[in-house]
Amino acid sequence: MALCTAEDYVERLKRMRPNVYAHGRKIGRDDPMLALPINTLRFTFDAVNDPELRDLMLTRSHLTGEEINRFTSLNLSVEDLYAQQEMKRRCCHRVGGCTQRCMATDTLNAIGVVSKEIDDEKGTEYHAHFLEFLRYYQANDLVGSTAMTDMKGDRRARPSAQEDPDLYLHVVKKDSGGIVVRGAKNHITMGPYVDEHLVIPTRTLTEEEGDWAVSFAVPADAEGVRIISRVVTPRPRIRLEAPYNRYGVADSVVVFDDVFVPWERVFMCGEWEFAGRLALTFAGFHRHSYCGCKPAITDIILGAAALAAEYNGVEKAPHVVDELTELMVIGELVYASGIAAAARATRTSSGIFTPAFLYSNTGRYMAGINIYHEYDVLNAIAGGVPSTLPPEEDWLNPETGPDLEKYIRRRPGVPPENLHRLFRFISDFSCSAMAGWSQYAGVHGGGSPIMEKIGIRSGYDLESKKRIAKRLAGIEE
Repeated sequence: MALCTAEDYVERLKRMRPNVYAHGRKIGRDDPMLALPINTLRFTFDAVNDPELRDLMLTRSHLTGEEINRFTSLNLSVEDLYAQQEMKRRCCHRVGGCTQRCMATDTLNAIGVVSKEIDDEKGTEYHAHFLEFLRYYQANDLVGSTAMTDMKGDRRARPSAQEDPDLYLHVVKKDSGGIVVRGAKNHITMGPYVDEHLVIPTRTLTEEEGDWAVSFAVPADAEGVRIISRVVTPRPRIRLEAPYNRYGVADSVVVFDDVFVPWERVFMCGEWEFAGRLALTFAGFHRHSYCGCKPAITDIILGAAALAAEYNGVEKAPHVVDELTELMVIGELVYASGIAAAARATRTSSGIFTPAFLYSNTGRYMAGINIYHEYDVLNAIAGGVPSTLPPEEDWLNPETGPDLEKYIRRRPGVPPENLHRLFRFISDFSCSAMAGWSQYAGVHGGGSPIMEKIGIRSGYDLESKKRIAKRLAGIEE
């Protein structure tokens, strides 16, 4: 069985050992609090049957030849990278934001690249472990987290110099059967509703920090794993049901309290030279993913702003046209960076193609520094109504509803319900707890803008640009 249904996925979650804590209590994975976040992942299973998405969602496993969900696949060609990017943009349109499942796709690809490079240099067997795990992951259409970001403690101190060594996840024991790890990972999206945690290092390490150079996969309900979550969902609707309000998200601190991992699930253990390489390889893949999903967010903001302008009768005002055009430019430049990253991709010894790091970082940086500006444009065009719109109960109240319908009217011919629905959506999308999460994720997800700047500078050939200037200025070398 290489393709599962959404129901198969939900049933798997129900069978897992309860180890999720949220909002002050221990909960099962069937708790109503998780229903909307789980719906987001359900969509990624249902989408394989959507005629408009099916060709993007499906590919074939290079291991078995079976048809699989692209979210479980490796990028074995430039065309795969193109398809990943387009799939993420189209899927984000459907759920109104992050589909979440792409993080594990990017992690699998990064582990696939670096585990092979470790084997090539050191004669280890990590890549064989990875391929066997991938076969299992694809065959069962699993969902994984990306457990990368450590707690980090004192930002001035390296992992080995922390007062508490557990502030970076590390190996505390090895034997013939496997390893035991201790620590925690932070900002882990999907923590309560994944099948597996995919663990990778968060930074470069030094020779004395080999215990912190570890990568592995572990079932999300393994003994010693605790998942402490913050759940965010749109405001509930009473009668004005809308697709956006069906989905949600949860982020977690995932604690690894002396968790045992068998060797066949270990993909790095002590190879400190490759820790930074694995972290940056994941960053390159994930920032490429952002070149698909962040243009989708821009598309949503652009569409809502344009519709608000139309309903208000100001869609032809020069400043409105100018601001909407600016959103078009931002979205398509970010997407174009992803296309460039795919077009300039490099084939690694594993056979996996890595997107060009320069262009992945350029696109992600452009998205990160503009996210609040995009919301500013929506705010300016929509006006103050999304922040002061009376609750839905007042629209349903026969004493107050007629007043609200009468006075929300804008352009002739636009039904009051359409205006109500649009402004309530903009309210949920731009000034709610869900909106706050999305805005912060828009800046920091996949790496903050300063990290993209570092990534751009790290491999940039500045000397060649100086040589151009010297030649044009007549300066001899």
